[in-house]
Amino acid sequence: MRLFTAVTLGPAIEARTTEELHRLRPLAPQARWVKLEGLHLTLVFLGDVDDARLPAIREALAPIGARHSPFVLSVVGGGAFGAPTHPRVLWADVCGATDALKALQADAAQVLRPLGFEPEHREYTAHLTLARAKHPRGDAALLACVQALKDTSLGEGRVDQLVLFESKGGHYLPRVEVPLTRTLG
Repeated sequence: MRLFTAVTLGPAIEARTTEELHRLRPLAPQARWVKLEGLHLTLVFLGDVDDARLPAIREALAPIGARHSPFVLSVVGGGAFGAPTHPRVLWADVCGATDALKALQADAAQVLRPLGFEPEHREYTAHLTLARAKHPRGDAALLACVQALKDTSLGEGRVDQLVLFESKGGHYLPRVEVPLTRTLG
């Protein structure tokens, strides 16, 4: 099974993203747009994992919840990854409690490392992927989408759990849910 850890952003951001994608799709009709079912921010990608390893992954992730409090993120504006004239990925910018998000991501990466899941060697950058170019060299039409996102807000959402998702046939199935339960004070 293909696994990754992530956080979800809640119904308000999902609803606004749905509206925004209806507005943006005609600007880049050749792009592959994200499915709104299971809209998420990936924290750690585990890749293809044997089913027998799921109990050990669950056990490693379980203590994380007690070390992190729920937090609020907002999604505004956006940009693109790839060549300036032919970007490959369109994304919306994640703001708000990004330090809490980065701490959660680092914690998940750290507990999974002893199980053989090596983290990516770049600093975690929070972003919400909206579309990908179908062509490996990018899609110039995504530039119009970046401009259209410039002053757009997709709202804010409360992050209150870490989820281990399985990517199966284009759908995301939650396999483990770890509530964030640390209280401040």
